[in-house]
Amino acid sequence: MPLRLKDIQAPINTEMGEFEIKFRSFMKSKVFLLDKIMDYIVKRKGKQMRPMFVFLSAGVVGTISERTYRGASLIELLHTASLVHDDVVDDSNYRRNFFSINALWKNKIAVLVGDFLLSRGLLLSVDNGDFDLLKIVSEAVREMSEGELLQMAKARNLDITEEVYYEVIRQKTASLIASCCAVGAAASGATEDDINRMKEFGLNVGMAFQIKDDLFDYGVEEIGKPLGIDIKEKKMTLPLIYALQKADSSKRRHIIRLIKNKSDQPGKVREVIDFVKSSGGIEYAKGVMQSYFNKAQELLQLFPASDYRTSLGELVTYTIERTR
Repeated sequence: MPLRLKDIQAPINTEMGEFEIKFRSFMKSKVFLLDKIMDYIVKRKGKQMRPMFVFLSAGVVGTISERTYRGASLIELLHTASLVHDDVVDDSNYRRNFFSINALWKNKIAVLVGDFLLSRGLLLSVDNGDFDLLKIVSEAVREMSEGELLQMAKARNLDITEEVYYEVIRQKTASLIASCCAVGAAASGATEDDINRMKEFGLNVGMAFQIKDDLFDYGVEEIGKPLGIDIKEKKMTLPLIYALQKADSSKRRHIIRLIKNKSDQPGKVREVIDFVKSSGGIEYAKGVMQSYFNKAQELLQLFPASDYRTSLGELVTYTIERTR
């Protein structure tokens, strides 16, 4: 039977319920338009995996306190701000099948909403003296921005190597999950060693999570993002990078030419997908994902057994078994 987030969340059910109330209060504004948009953001929230990582990590190494709630809120505020800004940059009208903020209220308002969320997160930490938590999350936001820019710089020539790919996903995705785990540990009063161990655990989870996400592009699950969307957007992911490495020069040039010039044609996208599958790209990426997963589970076993540790381990399993 597949793992369900509802079951994994069991040890922190009460805390997650309280978190929703506290998080909504942190987003409050006296400006009617802003409050209306904040309400829209809260109602279309996703699976809430980031707060789960914070609370479970706190439970694994110490105790959940008010600082844990503030740490989880800080991450959600800064991450939501980055998503709102991303949609403006990408000119995207949808996020999680809902209209994006810029689609409903236009770019200028969306940018200001992102700025507001960013400032709320900063003030939440500064007003409460949570400078250690603010440092952890700010470093993650910086890394996310650098990773996005690195990917954009390399995407022009489609010359991303495997090493560059790992650096991109470490910064773009893994750094945020690492910061969730580090914030959870730091907020519970853990030692520096335990905070670093939790951060390393989260980093490995994030790497596995992103590779799983990349595999959806090749239809390895029945449900997921639209087939071939990364190829259409000219994003170089691990299955494709591996396949190109194994191909002879003429085949490599042909595939790169398809991605550069014909990625808007479904038939050509299918040709690229078939090339990756026949080259062993899917199996290779799954193997790398599994190695990151195994490393994460090994790091988690260094902490004392508890319901929190069990659930955190299940949450890691969920990240690589999910179907969307």
